[in-house]
Amino acid sequence: MGQLTIDDLVAQSDRLGLTRLAGPVGPQAVLRVEVAALERLADVPPGTLVVVPGEENPAPYRLDVALRRAGARGLAGLVLLTDGVLPETAVALAERGGVPVFRAAGAGPADVAMAVDRLLSGGTSEAVLRAATAVERTSAHAASPDSTVETLLAAAGNALGTELHLVDDPDVTWSDPHAVCIGEVPVGRVVAAVPDAATAVALPVVASLASRAAQRRMSDRYAGSQSRADLVVELVLAESSRVEAFVGQAARLGFPLHHSHVVAWLEPTGVTDPGAQAPRSVQAALELFALQLVDGRPETWHVAFLQSDVLLVSSEEHGAADHQRRLREVGERVQRQARTLAGPGWEYTLGLGTPQIGAAGLRLSAAEARIAAESAVAAGRAGGVELTDVTGLRRVLLDFFASPISRRLLVDILQPLDDLGPERAETAVRTLLAYLAHRNSLANAGRELHLHANAVGYRLKWIRQALRLDLEDPDTRFAVELACRVRMLSATRG
Repeated sequence: MGQLTIDDLVAQSDRLGLTRLAGPVGPQAVLRVEVAALERLADVPPGTLVVVPGEENPAPYRLDVALRRAGARGLAGLVLLTDGVLPETAVALAERGGVPVFRAAGAGPADVAMAVDRLLSGGTSEAVLRAATAVERTSAHAASPDSTVETLLAAAGNALGTELHLVDDPDVTWSDPHAVCIGEVPVGRVVAAVPDAATAVALPVVASLASRAAQRRMSDRYAGSQSRADLVVELVLAESSRVEAFVGQAARLGFPLHHSHVVAWLEPTGVTDPGAQAPRSVQAALELFALQLVDGRPETWHVAFLQSDVLLVSSEEHGAADHQRRLREVGERVQRQARTLAGPGWEYTLGLGTPQIGAAGLRLSAAEARIAAESAVAAGRAGGVELTDVTGLRRVLLDFFASPISRRLLVDILQPLDDLGPERAETAVRTLLAYLAHRNSLANAGRELHLHANAVGYRLKWIRQALRLDLEDPDTRFAVELACRVRMLSATRG
């Protein structure tokens, strides 16, 4: 620390136990500190901060004389150890004579003088003392259930004698010693307005305590939403027969399951390796971003994860206008943030469902959104925004697709074709669907596929050998056609 000033004393007043009573503040230098009675001020050198001993308030006339003498001598200021009120005449004399007056009620004169002397001498011991005081006071404040990041930084700043701020820094990582994180998601960096040796020692601890306060606030604020998000995942994956069982659980969690729901499904795809799994580190940061993004909006929102896919659920009273449009606005912002977090090697495709009512409606909207996203990826349109056309037979197939067991059974039917490889499986499914849709007509299937009937017959020969199913049996033919239609609709690969 450079030359000590009255401004420095004011900045360190909380740590030193000082309260300013009167007189000017500013860059006036404090050259030394000394314990002296009011009657001895004439013998004290200029630039001295005088600590006045005594437990009783001095008589007003004695204080007035002392302030005139201190002003004439050019003293740096007075520190009174009593807790009385400063008379109005003393306040006026302190201002006129340029003598700052402080109070340190109940403190020992030697303790106050030693603390100020440490500031004067500076060096390692003073920096360590300030840092230790900051850590002690910040830790005590963090124990309060009402503590926040802002109040913690204020407590630490008062002890360090400088303001502390939480600033955004896109380059900060969770391992940075000054980073404030929620879990492993950095939300900013703690910086000091005037950094020095003390702040260098204290800031890592202060940042750690601020991280805990931010995590606690996050848990308190979004815990209910995160619990309900788990319910969303269970509901989407559950069997149709179990849907009603979720009504009671949803009511206990405050989930408005009877409302209208619309779902967005965000699917990551590797640019160079479409089969790769998205970075797990993206999820926590994306969840935090999405929860903060929808905080305060009139709809009820939930953010859930199904492996690396992201589900956004917006719920509100039935009949509200533009429900899907408002979901799309939020979904597109989450989509952009996901790309930023994952990096240039990843695309995120956003599929949008339609507003549906109740538990079954939420499942259907999720199936619509999922199929929209997966179909776009399969068609080479990764990275866009897709809506599902849910009319006629597609709506019926979506209901099948919404059931994991139904979906598994249909996938099992085509598993022997998937074992032949992706390209042959796709060829087989398209050929089967054309053949069965035209009531086992090779000629009509050939016209749809732009193939000769003999070519269709050749394909069906190895397809029958792989499936080992009787395609002449009506029930078998129906099941295989249904499996092929769902496969083409969802664009999945086994």
